[in-house]
Amino acid sequence: MLYHAYEWTHATITPLKQVSEAGLQAWTDPRNPWSGTPMGRTMAASFEMFNDATRRYGRPDWDIDVIEAHGQPAALRIETAMEKPFCRLLHFRRYGEGCGEGKDPKVLLIAPMSGHFATLLRGTVQKMLETHDVYLTDWRDARNVPLTEGQFDLEDYVRYLIEFMQFMGPGASMIGVCQPGVPALAATALMAEDNDPCRPDSLILMGSPIDTRISPTEPTKLADEKSLQWFETNMISLVPMPNPGVMRRVYPGFLQLSGFMSMNIDRHLNAATRQFRHLVQGDGESSEAHRAFYDEYLAVMDLTAEFYLQTIDMVFQRHLLPKGEFEVKGRRVDLGAITDTAIMTVEGGRDDITGEGQTHITQTLTPNLPETMKQAYTNPDVGHYGVFNGSRWRGDIQPRIAEFIAQHRK
Repeated sequence: MLYHAYEWTHATITPLKQVSEAGLQAWTDPRNPWSGTPMGRTMAASFEMFNDATRRYGRPDWDIDVIEAHGQPAALRIETAMEKPFCRLLHFRRYGEGCGEGKDPKVLLIAPMSGHFATLLRGTVQKMLETHDVYLTDWRDARNVPLTEGQFDLEDYVRYLIEFMQFMGPGASMIGVCQPGVPALAATALMAEDNDPCRPDSLILMGSPIDTRISPTEPTKLADEKSLQWFETNMISLVPMPNPGVMRRVYPGFLQLSGFMSMNIDRHLNAATRQFRHLVQGDGESSEAHRAFYDEYLAVMDLTAEFYLQTIDMVFQRHLLPKGEFEVKGRRVDLGAITDTAIMTVEGGRDDITGEGQTHITQTLTPNLPETMKQAYTNPDVGHYGVFNGSRWRGDIQPRIAEFIAQHRK
């Protein structure tokens, strides 16, 4: 019923949105003698703010056509290398003299399946493309996956990662950004135990909740305090018509977004106030920067109910992986099997989502990996998103990761 109420609300305000769009056009029309006045700009800003607050945000475009690789400009083409029911494996193909295509280290960049689309890693991808051959997991919105495609849970996630690494072949590395930490580590351990030639040369985990008993944060406390039944009752809904995934049980993206927003509500309200001021003042550069950020931030996807509930249960409540009790399709995951995949962990000193030490504990959980193949780095100046985006990612964190990958490339 929750999802149906959400859809009904959008349908109900459609007439208001149409009126608002007409009002915006009227107050920005150069033929309107009042359009350039303070009153006209205020009216236009009001209508635009209403439009932005009530519109539905779809999957953003990558908007990457040209990048710089090894100091040289290179054209970029995004190709689907492999397709599964709940994920596409994208390959960012570089074209140009000296761009390193076919020679640079292959990297599987695992986007988090936590509500936002993979385009949230646009800045991560752009920087990695300078010196690496990048593949990326592009998770599908569960509301668009028909029921005939079956279910998808955390254990299926692990199997997907193994299949992607096997498709890429030997000599690749794996980078898990936030949520993928547990499945990435589990996939690495299973491949190591099988002596799979396609197991990663190196594994980099960034802001990942490997053991949330360490330095609990507000999100991890919430996950631990409520029962699994509470999450199933209050957070799971059926996809309504006319979506392709109608009747699929999901954790709706709009609920995840509301949780993100509530954690920093004052910051978002202040940002909205500044945006209104920028629009009235005609500060196009500042207003466009605000819009670009929120176009990405407000675009959310649904997660399958089985994946969401299994993650809450196995990762945040029972902590199965650090206890040595995590299983994938009935097979116990032994982190001690990892002996030759170098592991780097990265944390942000101001991260309010993944607490201090939750990622670095990986170094302790892999006792048979030589210390020379381990590295733990904390950047004291970044929060959760700063670990993989922004100036410190580009100038400090990514160069360290690139050096680590190069050092342990086989």
